[in-house]
Amino acid sequence: MREHPLVIACDEVGRGALAGPVAVGAVMIDARAARRRVPEGLRDSKLVAEARRPDVAARAASWVCADAVGWASAAEIDEVGIIRALGRAALRAIDALRAAGVAPEDGIVLLDGNHDYISPAGGSALTVLPRIKADRDCASAAAASVIAKVTRDAQMVQLHAEHPRYEWEHNKGYASPTHRAAIRECGLSPYHRASWAIADAPTLF
Repeated sequence: MREHPLVIACDEVGRGALAGPVAVGAVMIDARAARRRVPEGLRDSKLVAEARRPDVAARAASWVCADAVGWASAAEIDEVGIIRALGRAALRAIDALRAAGVAPEDGIVLLDGNHDYISPAGGSALTVLPRIKADRDCASAAAASVIAKVTRDAQMVQLHAEHPRYEWEHNKGYASPTHRAAIRECGLSPYHRASWAIADAPTLF
């Protein structure tokens, strides 16, 4: 990646949730930013304690040159499927970077995972490099991960106020026992992914 003047790292959060949007974080770093000290505690968001994530995300945002989060709603996931929704969310994040003055076509897009869902969604002009465990091994991808995680978690807390029975303030839309019990009792909200086999979803925590 050294031959590229900039790197845009992308990572998604909320892919396996039963409710709420999926979010893709995107950050841009250039050679100068890459030479700066990586913020203390920056790692894949799943490895950062929830109480520490906002502070780590703030330091990550200060370290990168630009950051953005793109979204795809539960209704959009139902309409086009999770993979296409991820691609759309990623392109929205990258477009937000473009609006901030970043030229994505001049660099490489480092995408956490083993599948390029960006190019088929309309990002064929971009150079996309999928990399397994990028959020673990690359500080830029970890920055995208934790920024997206904190941003999506905050949105799920806001949605909790509308539908407190599902306890999204705690489970963030994932398949906790209390979340599934509320679905059985109350049915689905407008923020649930109605096309998914939610009743049979495994409990994640």
